[in-house]
Amino acid sequence: MEPLPQDVRLVKRAFWLIRLRWVAIAGLCVTTFIADRIFSIGLPVMPIYIIAGCLALYNIIVLLLLRRSKKNHFKHGMPRLTVKKIIHFQMSADLLILTVLFHFSGGVENPFIVYYVFHMIIASILLSEWESYLQATFASSLLLLLALLEYRGIIEHHCLKPFVVFEQYNHALFVFGTVTVVASALYLVVFMASSISTRLRNQEQGYWEANQLLAQKDRIKDEYVERVTHDIKGHLAAIKSSLDVVARGFAGSLKPQQQEFVDRAVDRTGVLATFVRQLLKLTQMRLSNRVENEEFSVDEVMKNAVEAAKVRAEDKGIRLESEIEGYSFKVVGDRLSVEEMITNLIYNAVKYTPAGGQVKVRALENSEHIIVSVKDTGIGIPSDELPRIFEEFYRASNARACEKDGTGLGLSIAKQIIESHGGQIRAESQLGEGTKVEFTLVKTCEGKN
Repeated sequence: MEPLPQDVRLVKRAFWLIRLRWVAIAGLCVTTFIADRIFSIGLPVMPIYIIAGCLALYNIIVLLLLRRSKKNHFKHGMPRLTVKKIIHFQMSADLLILTVLFHFSGGVENPFIVYYVFHMIIASILLSEWESYLQATFASSLLLLLALLEYRGIIEHHCLKPFVVFEQYNHALFVFGTVTVVASALYLVVFMASSISTRLRNQEQGYWEANQLLAQKDRIKDEYVERVTHDIKGHLAAIKSSLDVVARGFAGSLKPQQQEFVDRAVDRTGVLATFVRQLLKLTQMRLSNRVENEEFSVDEVMKNAVEAAKVRAEDKGIRLESEIEGYSFKVVGDRLSVEEMITNLIYNAVKYTPAGGQVKVRALENSEHIIVSVKDTGIGIPSDELPRIFEEFYRASNARACEKDGTGLGLSIAKQIIESHGGQIRAESQLGEGTKVEFTLVKTCEGKN
């Protein structure tokens, strides 16, 4: 089963915490340097730099743990519980290190103790509500412990002179007030952020479940279409073969009027058989979403496609040209599908190009892709209809007027084939001037012919 989007996002956020920590380490070092060298604030610089080094080492360890866990579960994704444990460990360790850092930079007198709030916001986004409150309790306890230890003189207080004029760490009312205000702020932030995060997570899960249901229904529909079209294809093949026997006179001679009607039936059956065959192929591709991989040369496939369409172009008086840069373009994929797709694109171009026109097939390359285009001087496509030509069963209005027979599936199949090979397809057109269909395939290697 496909992992929940929340689980995927949780893993990404775990790595995001690591990236954020690198920023915090750099900020800590820069701030300490400025405070010591420029403002001459009395900070124990060496312990702070040591904390930054420990933080960097700990960040590397967490990164390695995450990568190892992700590698061990690459097939089915990292278990939610594992990710939660790693996030809990990170946030608890961050709070502990932050508290130690505050100890060496003024304790409760340090105005940066409000930075506990940022950890609570992150916890509310990543963890459940009760887990966020647990982190808030842990942070409040650490701050209270630090304040009490300094107040009692159990640990040394590092005053931020001359930033702090009067030492207030040993004033009970100040310590109590500061800890109370910060702790209440932490719980309030968790309450507000968790409420919003919980609502968003529930909505996201609802959308995910709806999408899963739609995908399942779409698959059921495709399976039904596949079964039906497969059955229809068999019946049509039988009808067409019987009609061919009659049309060719093997079952006896026909009167001219009878021959005309039989020929019409043969033509219509052929059109319907083509439609069913294309619909079946499109449905099978959507269901399988797989490509039969083999390495082949795109230039050879293009030559075969051009050769296949040559007679049709000549019969219509259309100049068919191909241009290849002189290299053997190698790709990995389903050779037959790609060749058939290019052939159909050329057939389409020939079909909608008036006599005396031109169809040009071209291949070129860039650093990563092979770019193939089929350009004609045909009827073109209305600009408002161009965005829809890759939709299933859609045909442009002028195409329907020009050629009544058409399935509207050719470009949909082309799009499916190209996207299954990791490429992209697009079209540009000017009404009355022609159309250019261009697609890309991922290049594997190249070599001169």
